[in-house]
Amino acid sequence: DTALRQAERMLAEGADILDIGGESTRPGAAAVSLDEEMARVLPLVERLSAEFEVPLSVDTSKPELMRAAVAAGAAMINDVTALAAPGAVAMLADLEVPVCLMHMQGKPRTMQQDPHYDDVVTDVYQYLAQRVDNCVRGGISRQQILIDPGFGFGKTLGHNLSLLKHLSRFSDLGL
Repeated sequence: DTALRQAERMLAEGADILDIGGESTRPGAAAVSLDEEMARVLPLVERLSAEFEVPLSVDTSKPELMRAAVAAGAAMINDVTALAAPGAVAMLADLEVPVCLMHMQGKPRTMQQDPHYDDVVTDVYQYLAQRVDNCVRGGISRQQILIDPGFGFGKTLGHNLSLLKHLSRFSDLGL
């Protein structure tokens, strides 16, 4: 009920998509099992998809949850690991829903421990370009792919500001 009220508030404030996650990716957060993540996410996806006419995105890196979430009413997957888990690319190719590929240096638990880049814009761009190529080769349509440079995920304030200043560079990917 609390999540339903939060969704109502967000929609009233103009949200166009609701992104639902069952595992925190903040620095130092503990990992969550597949069963626990499913128990946290699926009932909410089912309830929100029945209550509102808004696309629901599910933030997960677990292919099994991706399939279950889409079956429950999710319209999109948001993966902070850019579909790096075994079977994730094939799963999204099968599901034929949009996917957001995010850049993150390191793992959520340790990503903010001394992040380093030779050139943050070039490094993030090349990583995302490689992940997009991998997805397209794996059967995901380019029209279904979105990219996220991952502000705050394995980046310092300086890295984030540089990415923001050069955000137009990422339009070269045509996504």
